[in-house]
Amino acid sequence: MSLPVPPFIVAIPARYGSTRLPAKPLREIAGVPMVVRVAQRALQAGASQVVVAVDDPRIAEALEGQGVDVCMTRKDHASGSDRLAECAAHYGWAEDAVVVNLQGDEPFAPVAGIREVARALAEDAAPMATLATPIADAHELFDPNVVKLVRGADGHALYFSRAPLPWARDAFAVDRDTLPTGLPFLRHIGIYAYRAGFLHRYTQLERMPLEQVESLEQLRVLEHGYRIAVRLTPEPFPPGIDTQADLDRAEQRLREGLV
Repeated sequence: MSLPVPPFIVAIPARYGSTRLPAKPLREIAGVPMVVRVAQRALQAGASQVVVAVDDPRIAEALEGQGVDVCMTRKDHASGSDRLAECAAHYGWAEDAVVVNLQGDEPFAPVAGIREVARALAEDAAPMATLATPIADAHELFDPNVVKLVRGADGHALYFSRAPLPWARDAFAVDRDTLPTGLPFLRHIGIYAYRAGFLHRYTQLERMPLEQVESLEQLRVLEHGYRIAVRLTPEPFPPGIDTQADLDRAEQRLREGLV
C-alpha cells in the first residue's frame, strides 16, 4: 500500500496563442475543451487547490463552474514556469508548498503520475522533482525529440539531453539497433513539482549555455547547482497535444477507451 500524498497544489499554465494549434486550450476533445479535461485530471488527483494560469478571458470563461481557480496572468511570459511564478506571488503560497506544474496540453495525464511527482518532492530535500520512464527501444533512445536523463544513486538528476544517454561505448560500436541490457535508459516526462518559494528564484536564474544549446529549460536548474529529484512514473503518460493530428489521435484513443 502506498503512503498518503502530502497536500499539494496543481497549477496549469494555459496560453491561448499557439503557432501549431491556434486556441489550443479551447480545442475540444469529444466535446470538452482541452483545458477543462486537464483541470479535471488535477481535481481527480486530489490536489488541495487547482489553479489554471491563463492569459485570455476566453479560457477563464470555459473554466467557469469547474471547481478550479483561474489566475489571469500577463501575456508576455517566456515560459509556463514564469506564468506559475506570477500565480505563486498572487496567491501568496507558502515557501515550502508543493506545486505541481501540469501542462495545459496533457488532458490524459494519469492521476497516479500527478500524485507521484508531488510525493517525490514532498519526500525529498530538492527544490524540484520530475518523472521518467524506461526507454523501450533503440529508435527511441536515438530520437532527438525524446529527452533522455541520467540520475545518480541518490535519485537526483545528473543530466538531461536530446542525445542518447548513457552512451554504451562498446555496445554501440558494434550495434546501434539494439539496446544493451542492464543499463538505465530513461525518457524524461515533462511534469514538474516545485517548492513554491523556488518558483520565483528559478525564473530569476540566468539562462546558461547548456540550456540554450540543448533547448531544455530544466538544465538551468542543474547548471546553477540545484537538484532535481527523479522518480519513475507509476503509469504511462500519453503524448501531449501540439498539433491537429495529435488532437485527432486523442479523439480516437478516447473513442477506443484507451484513456
